[in-house]
Amino acid sequence: MIRGLYSSAWSMLANNKKMDVITNNIANASTTGYKKYTVVLESFPALMTKRLSYNKVSDTSGNTIGTMEHSSDVGEVFTYFNQGQLIQTNNKLDMAIKDSPTTFFAIGVLEPNGDIREMYTRDGSFKINANGMLVTSEGYPVLGENGFIMLESDDFMVESDGTIVQNGDRVARLLLRTFSDTLVLRKTGSGLFETEGEFELVDFNGSIVQGSLEQSNVNIVREMVDMISVMRVYEANQKAIQTQDSTLEKTVNEIGLVR
Repeated sequence: MIRGLYSSAWSMLANNKKMDVITNNIANASTTGYKKYTVVLESFPALMTKRLSYNKVSDTSGNTIGTMEHSSDVGEVFTYFNQGQLIQTNNKLDMAIKDSPTTFFAIGVLEPNGDIREMYTRDGSFKINANGMLVTSEGYPVLGENGFIMLESDDFMVESDGTIVQNGDRVARLLLRTFSDTLVLRKTGSGLFETEGEFELVDFNGSIVQGSLEQSNVNIVREMVDMISVMRVYEANQKAIQTQDSTLEKTVNEIGLVR
C-alpha cells in the first residue's frame, strides 16, 4: 500500500513537470523560431522482489518472486527541431532558413571577460543598430563568415546561400552552422542555443529566404489535447492517493485496534 502511494506521488510529480512544458510551449506558440519541448518519461529501475525465509527460518537469502517498479519519472526534456511554417513579411531585414531544420544563424554574445561567444538561433527577425551592425531583436550581433556584418542601410539583398549584396557588391555572407546531431544543442533563453560537448558540422543544403520569418513549430491543438490528457492522469493519481490513504487510515485505526 505504501508503495502505491509512492507510485502515484511520483506519477503526479512527473505529470506536473509535463504540464509545465506544455504551458511553456503554448505561451511561445507565436514566438519566431521557437522549438517545442516534450517530456520523455521513463520507468524507475526494476527491483528484484524476494520472499524471505520461505522454507527455513535460517534462510535469509529468500526466493525470487519477480520484479517491482516504482511508477515513472521524467527521463529528459527533448526539443523538436522540425521546421516551422514560413510567413512572408516583406521586410528585408527578416530572414528564414528553409529546408534545413538543423541549420542555425550564428550569433555573437559578449562574455563578462570581453570575449565573443558563438551561439545559435532560428529567429531571423534582425535589425540594424546605430553603428550599422546587423543584430538580433535582443541586440546580439549576427555573425558573418568574416566577423560582424556592417550595412549602410536596410536596402540590400540576401542570396539563397546567405551572401549579402548591397549596392552591387558582396559585403558579407551569413555564418550558418549546420549540425549533424541537434542533441548537442541546449536552449539558453531569448531564442538562443549553445552547444554542449563535441559536435560535428555538415554542409548547408537549404536556402535563406529574405523577407520571411519562421514561425514556432508548436501545434496548439496538439498541445491542448496533451494538456487535457495530463490533467486526467494527474487527477486519477490524486484519487488513487486519497483512496489508499483512506484505506491505510482504516487499517491503522480499526483493523490494528487491540480489543
